[in-house]
Amino acid sequence: MKEESKIVTNTATNGSPLEDPTKKYFKPPFKEQTQPWPGLASKMSPVPDHGEKSYVGSGRLTGRKVLITGGDSGIGRAAAIAYAREGADVAINYLPEEEPDAKEVIELIKKEGRKAIAIPGDIRAEEFCEKLVKEAVKGLGGLDILVNNAGRQQSHQSILELSTEQFDWTMKTNIYAPFWITKAALPHLKPGSSIIVTTSVQATDPSPDLFDYAQTKAANTSFVRSMAKQLGPKGIRVNGVSPGPIWTVLQVTGGSTQEKVKQFGKETPLGRPGQPAELASIYVQLAANDASYSTGQIYGAAGGSGQP
Repeated sequence: MKEESKIVTNTATNGSPLEDPTKKYFKPPFKEQTQPWPGLASKMSPVPDHGEKSYVGSGRLTGRKVLITGGDSGIGRAAAIAYAREGADVAINYLPEEEPDAKEVIELIKKEGRKAIAIPGDIRAEEFCEKLVKEAVKGLGGLDILVNNAGRQQSHQSILELSTEQFDWTMKTNIYAPFWITKAALPHLKPGSSIIVTTSVQATDPSPDLFDYAQTKAANTSFVRSMAKQLGPKGIRVNGVSPGPIWTVLQVTGGSTQEKVKQFGKETPLGRPGQPAELASIYVQLAANDASYSTGQIYGAAGGSGQP
């Protein structure tokens, strides 16, 4: 028994060193900062880590073809980088105003020797969502993984401040678009394909100032669980990822108050916000063959808050 313990200890010692998650990344307080919607991650201080230098692939998704909405920054960017380094070809959608960030992602994908397809446009329009899928399928030569990630989040202290136009903007981006895009993508997805939806802890523990956003994330969660049952017999898996406070451009473009930005993530047991790079491996795992029995699941990454 002593010899067996010695072998295990040596294996751990010779492998990757342990990392203290409370000290791995920067902590609040952060300086006040605002950008007009939709903003650029490259202008944030500090700049988020999307895995540009840290994510190391191992060929888990070689030859897969992926479409990611909101792939220019935040969690979508982290997923795009990880997928490319795992051997996948990637198409990303983003708003035209996000072109500077998107160019960086496209170059990172190409650097891995993979196809990189940039498809700018506003997913609030059904016609564009259909066009998005067609262009992705044409450019990639098919589609195996769909990541419905793009989202709109704006803080409003009172429902009385929230106009119908703003409410509609959030609903169209967060609920209608995944419906339209999934509907257009389904004819191209074969058994073994995956659909992954970015939801949020707001689905189950909503903040008072994110009234409309929280509703959409609850809808996204139900979408995952319902579609998993509908598509399971077809061999298509559907899962969700539920982030907690993640340091992305959403926070500095109206998604949080300046007071929240300064202390962002402090309330978590880890005492800091998460970085997009810390979620990348979840998106990879949910798309990989060895996650074949995982469908209809919501995977949390919230720094210890216990959600979902």
